[in-house]
Amino acid sequence: MKAVLFEQFRSPPEIRNVPDPTPSADGVVVKVEATGLCRSDWHGWMGHDADIVLPHVPGHELAGTVSAVGKQVKRWRVGARVTVPFVAGCGHCHECRSGNHQVCEAQFQPGFTAWGSFAEYVALDFADTNLVRLPDSLDFVTAASLGCRFATSFRALVDQARVLPGEWVAVHGCGGVGLSAIMIATAMGANVVAIDIAREKLTFARDLGAVATIDGAGVSDVAEAVREITKGGAHVSIDALGHPATCFNSIANLRRRGRHVQVGLMLDEHARPPIPMDKVIAHELQVIGSHGMQAFRYEEMMAMLETGKLAPEKLVGRRISLDEAPGALMAMDRFEGQGIAVVDRF
Repeated sequence: MKAVLFEQFRSPPEIRNVPDPTPSADGVVVKVEATGLCRSDWHGWMGHDADIVLPHVPGHELAGTVSAVGKQVKRWRVGARVTVPFVAGCGHCHECRSGNHQVCEAQFQPGFTAWGSFAEYVALDFADTNLVRLPDSLDFVTAASLGCRFATSFRALVDQARVLPGEWVAVHGCGGVGLSAIMIATAMGANVVAIDIAREKLTFARDLGAVATIDGAGVSDVAEAVREITKGGAHVSIDALGHPATCFNSIANLRRRGRHVQVGLMLDEHARPPIPMDKVIAHELQVIGSHGMQAFRYEEMMAMLETGKLAPEKLVGRRISLDEAPGALMAMDRFEGQGIAVVDRF
């Protein structure tokens, strides 16, 4: 099969012909119909993820059809239209037994712990626990955009922050995660303030439902600007970028007893950012991590898609071929363009 492969971190990935995958006993092989490009893939290529073993095929936001099934798989057959969370649980450890597959002790991550979906085919382990059936009405490109950014934002707001109608939600960073969070929070009845340094992204944020925007490059104090708009601070704030400045601002702009959710990855030199701990204590703030979403929680999200309350297809910025993926991957640190780039031609 054809795949994007790199043999050294930070060296240009190449299109290669590599052996087709075979399913493990509890896994399947999926013919990839679409796969999204995510900044997590860029972090992996940069060498920021200790789970990656070289040579490596990246890619973790995928949708496709099952093409082969392991002998122990019970729930899936060849031809099924599926997607998968970017963090897949083993189904057996303590965390999985408690329903927390997203922090599985032996998690399987396509594109990180195993070869990923920047390829014609991808092998996925623990299929009965993790595969998600796609409605016939949902196209593969839109489905591919769900697996990381949209599903992660959904769980961050619904399960972790428990956003309520009428609350103020600040979203720091209007990339794929941030735009997903804006759409979801708006659908839940919250009032969203979007923060970014790119005016075109802020305009898009308003189109998706943000009631106010802040140009982070145009104000001296982002947190104060949020507090002024919200008349006291956000009830919920999300760092959707993953940078020391956005993390700090997201906590600092909260009102008393507010909830900060860290979604953007903080890796390498950003792994231990400063936070306003004085406010965390004095204002009884909550600082919450959020890491993907379990497969069994997709049902509620899918219902909101089918009723039209959520429209993730609006977030797809451009469609590219697999041959274009190496260049697009290396450029992800420049935050170019709007929305999500998806490979849909192999």
